[in-house]
Amino acid sequence: MKLSTLKPTHFKWRCRDSVATITLNRPKKKNPLTFESYAELRDTFRKLNYADDVHAVVITGAEGNFSSGGDVHDIIGPLTEMDMKGLIEFTRMTGDVVKAMRACPQPIIAAVDGICAGAGAILAMTADMRFGTESCKTAFLFTRVGLAGCDMGACAILPRIIGQGRAAEILLTGRAMSGVEGLRWGFFNRLCAPEAVVKEAQATAVSLASGPRFANGMTKNMINQEWNMSIDQAIEAEAQAQAICMQTQDFHRAYQAFVAKQTPIFEGD
Repeated sequence: MKLSTLKPTHFKWRCRDSVATITLNRPKKKNPLTFESYAELRDTFRKLNYADDVHAVVITGAEGNFSSGGDVHDIIGPLTEMDMKGLIEFTRMTGDVVKAMRACPQPIIAAVDGICAGAGAILAMTADMRFGTESCKTAFLFTRVGLAGCDMGACAILPRIIGQGRAAEILLTGRAMSGVEGLRWGFFNRLCAPEAVVKEAQATAVSLASGPRFANGMTKNMINQEWNMSIDQAIEAEAQAQAICMQTQDFHRAYQAFVAKQTPIFEGD
């Protein structure tokens, strides 16, 4: 499936050098999410499982902010009038966005500046890597609106990134985590200048996209699957995964390039 020419309705999409950049694009409201943008993100990440022309993804927000989360008028208001059936359909749909991001084989890098709150913080958390800025503010602010901090997998994923105690503080208080704090705690892989954060994320994504794509997808898959394994199970799963990768042409290309003292060119097969 070719996704480079995708024309989404609810966010910007650009594909260059096999890297797709998703830009949340409602800058006047700090790029909030709607029912429709949630669904389109879910469907897009699901399609990436079958894309043969997209090998890495960058997700960011337009004009200095990542995302302010669910739109107060388009989402929060209508939710107060739904019955339980409608509410559980919505919360399962938003969780499906996280499942789709984790399941797609492409590495995902979040480029975060400005406000990164609520569901926006969840999107950043779910990415495989996060590049931020000193001035960005990441807040899982669900308790501030009378909800639990356990939204879209936050109580499972965030402690694995920043630790149990720190995650408990962030999820219970809803306070914002600064860029510097996020870097120190391991939420961010690096901090960049605001004008450079997207470019640096894209450059890293291009580097990943030019690497052994099948093996990168295997790495991402094993990182996620091994959460639920014992050490012995993980070692066995990795033995099988690595043996599969040893059958790829990319593995043979790497060996042949090493022997010839050349840089390997990976083709993903």
